[in-house]
Amino acid sequence: MKKTIALLAAALLLAGLTACGENTTSDAPAKTDGTSKTETKKEEPKPQPADLTGTWKQTNSNDPNSYMEATISGDTIEVNWIGTDAKSLYWKGTYQAPTEAGDWKWTSQGDTETMAQSLLASQDATKDFTYSEADGVSWETTALGTTITVKTAKQ
Repeated sequence: MKKTIALLAAALLLAGLTACGENTTSDAPAKTDGTSKTETKKEEPKPQPADLTGTWKQTNSNDPNSYMEATISGDTIEVNWIGTDAKSLYWKGTYQAPTEAGDWKWTSQGDTETMAQSLLASQDATKDFTYSEADGVSWETTALGTTITVKTAKQ
């Protein structure tokens, strides 16, 4: 009888130890830490610089029929006063495209010869422009002794 109990205890112990071993079959569930050997990590896309090419219309004008509009093309920015049936040059100068994501600033070198032909054009040799997601392309404009920051949105 002692032998039978000893054999039964040994069989149970052996069965218990076998159940504790690691399952190495390929249909084993994935690890609980959220990773598995077959998963590949996806990299987040790197933020790209904004593409400012195109037309930018003033968003903070007091009159829907009178506003400023900027056009960026290649390495040039041109800003015009827009009115009912009228368009007058305010600025024409260089443009430096963003090289980094996020807000951007550049100083435009004015085409003073071209601007000298327009009565409403700036008389400055340079003008600072900025870009932000909130204000679009923006710049300061002075007319009749009043300076405003023109804010725009891409059309």
